[in-house]
This record gives sequence, C-alpha cells and structure tokens, in this order.
Amino acid sequence: MRTTMQNWIGWIATAACTCGLATTAAAEDAKAAAEQFIPLLVYRTGPYAPNGTPWANAKQDYIKLINARDGGVNGVKLTYEECETEYKTDRGVECYERLKGKGPTGAALFDPQSTGITFALTERAPVDKIPLITVGYGRSESQDGQVFMWNFPLLGTYWTAADVLVQHIAKKEGGFDKLKGKKIALVFHDSPFGKEPIPLLEEHAKLHGFELIKIPVTAPGVEQKSVWLQVRQQRPDYVLLWGWGVMNSTALKEAQATAFPRDRMLGVWWSGAEPDVKDVGEGAKGYSALTIQYGAGLSKVQKDILKYVHDKGQGTGPREEVGTVLYNRGLLIQMLSVEAVRRAQEHFGKGKPMTGEQIRWGLENLTLDQKKLDALGFGEMLKPVATSCADHVGASYARIQTWDGSRWVPGDLYEANQQMIAPMVHSAAAAYAASKNITARTAQTCQS
Repeated sequence: MRTTMQNWIGWIATAACTCGLATTAAAEDAKAAAEQFIPLLVYRTGPYAPNGTPWANAKQDYIKLINARDGGVNGVKLTYEECETEYKTDRGVECYERLKGKGPTGAALFDPQSTGITFALTERAPVDKIPLITVGYGRSESQDGQVFMWNFPLLGTYWTAADVLVQHIAKKEGGFDKLKGKKIALVFHDSPFGKEPIPLLEEHAKLHGFELIKIPVTAPGVEQKSVWLQVRQQRPDYVLLWGWGVMNSTALKEAQATAFPRDRMLGVWWSGAEPDVKDVGEGAKGYSALTIQYGAGLSKVQKDILKYVHDKGQGTGPREEVGTVLYNRGLLIQMLSVEAVRRAQEHFGKGKPMTGEQIRWGLENLTLDQKKLDALGFGEMLKPVATSCADHVGASYARIQTWDGSRWVPGDLYEANQQMIAPMVHSAAAAYAASKNITARTAQTCQS
C-alpha cells in the first residue's frame, strides 16, 4: 500500500510538472505570436560608420519608445535584430537572407540603408513578399507602384532631390531663364547612389540651357585632389555634391583649399549632416544641403524618446545625438515603418503581427494627415503623407539648410515638380517592366 501511495503521489507530481511546463510553453508561444519582427540593416563599422550610426541608433530608439510608451502597436511588441553590412552590397544581401524568415510572421519589411543593396534586393522582395522602404534613396523610378509593387521610396527620390536643387539655384539666380549658359558640376559618389540624379539633371540641362559637368569620385572618397583640379579647370558656377560619409567632409576641405566658394556648393540630403561639416567648421560656412523636410532639432517625438528611453537608461547611443540630422532621419524612417504595421492591423486585424504582404498593403495605403502627425509627435517634422497604388512616395518636399560655421540653419521648403518627374518615372518604370517581363498593375487590379 505504501509503495502504491508513493507511486500515486509521484505520478501527480510529474503530471503537475508537465502541465506547468506545457502552460509555460504555451505562454511563451502566445507571447512570440504577439511580436512583430523588424530587421535592422546597419553599418556601424567601416568608412561610412559616422553617418550610418546615428541613423541606426534612432531606429532602435523609436522601437523602444513604441514599446515603452505605447505597449507596442495595439499590444503587439516590436522586436528587432541588427545585421552589419558595412554599406557593402554583398553583405547587405547576406543580412537580408539571414533575417527575412525571423519572427512569427517573418520580417516585416527591410530598410536596406543603401541604394546598392536596394538594387540587389528589388528582384528578391517580390518573391519573398517583403516590402523595401527606401526613404530618400533607392531607385527613383520605383515611385511607380504599378510596376514596383514592393519598393517604397517614401518622402522623395533622388529625382526629387535633384529637381529641388535646380529649383533653388534658379531662385538664387532670379529665375529659370537665368540658368542658360551656366555651368553646374555634379561631384558624385561613383556608385548607383551617385548616378541616380543624372537623368533628371540632364533633362533640366536640356530644358534650361545650362551645361552639366559630371565628375565621379571613387568610393569612399578620401582622395579627391584630381576631382577638385577638374573643378578648378572647369570653373562651374555651382557644384552639386552627391556624397556619403567621408567623401563629404573631404570635398568641403578640398573646396576650401582650392578657394571654391562654399556658398556655391549644394549637397543632396545625404551630404548635409553634422559628421559632414563638424571637422571643417568655419571652412564649410555658407555650404547648403537638402534635408528631407526636417533637419536638426527637437520636436515632441525626440522629447518623448529622452523621457521614455534615455531617462530610463535605455538609449542606444549618446543622449546628445538625439535631434541631430541623421538621427532625426532615422526616426522618420522607423515611424513610417511602424505606421505601416498599424495601418495593416486596421485592415487585417488589430493586435496581430502582420505578414510582409499585409504590411505592403499598409505602406500602399498610408494616410498621415496633420492631426495624425501631431499625435505621433512628428507634426513639426513632416507635411502630410498619402500613398497609393500608383504613388509609392506620398510626399515630395525638401528643405534647404545652410551651415553657419557651428550649426545647420533651416531655409526654404520646396516641393518637387511632379509634372517633370512623373513622365520620367513612368518611362523608366515601363522600361524596367519590359526588361523583367513584369505586367504593370492597372487601376482595377491595384488594390488586389
């Protein structure tokens, strides 16, 4: 009897233990099912690290903010994992392949942080059904969502940037008619990124009668003596700087050494951050560059990050980095990513992690009006954004900012001329579709 009782007690204990393990496992499974995985491709090492790091830090901080302040997106916690690319295309593809299947529904989306990586992933994304968000970079023709169903160059493409730069030069000169006979040099990173603005600038040159001088810079751009010798020989009226990383500060130092006026230099939005000018200081005074609507400064969302993330000792990078140009750029990118998840949930089910295909729908149906932007803490940073099947940009504004020797001073806000850009987008997209045997979506099939 004693042995039987001992066996009975042991069986009950074992059953209770097994039940407890099953309950714990079920709870862990339920927790995992309520998570949305967002992969983070970064470059914290290599020659582009000073520019890539604040961008990456901001993206992490925004995820932490959403989890800490809001409890996730309708209760779905955001998770992430970084993968180091060093801004190399092959490394970027490796990171994509490693992270695309993580999380309960796979990767939500990818922000490649590189035009070269974007080119390499453009044909993979439709197969894997994972959207690519490329805020201010990537393929300019991917604005056409009827051909590029999975690419989202939100807030502006390189053609947006090139058009705004020409608009600004025309304003400085007193009108587009005053551009005739001028010389404009494009000093560009010799990569897909640097070559992107050339078609739009060539079109402007034909239309307005200025000479476009194209001067490539071998990456990463630490040696530019011959480049600025060409600038000195050609004597352009303006230089457009299309650089990234150390290339930008090197160009500004060479411009100073060759006495090219910095107030005649204009940079793309990847050539106008603190790392580009801080080591040049007064030598860069008067240099202007674009920013994607908002440059340096604190608004409500940055203050929330300081309160909910940095004050709790959870900040990804240094506190003083919050509010810098590229940090703010990272916040914009991550906010758009999160709002795509939220929009998808509104359509497919709140409180559930979304698949890449569902988030693609969310990206294509974003409507961020002023009230919504204010509520998110971005009201001072962005104008309203609205995407559609045909338009994967949603807004095409850029602001000029000028370095005064110690800080960036915001200037005029411009809207890109879509009457000029749209026909070029559709022509280039159609050519891409023909080359890849893609059938473009119609108005009737767009929302399917």
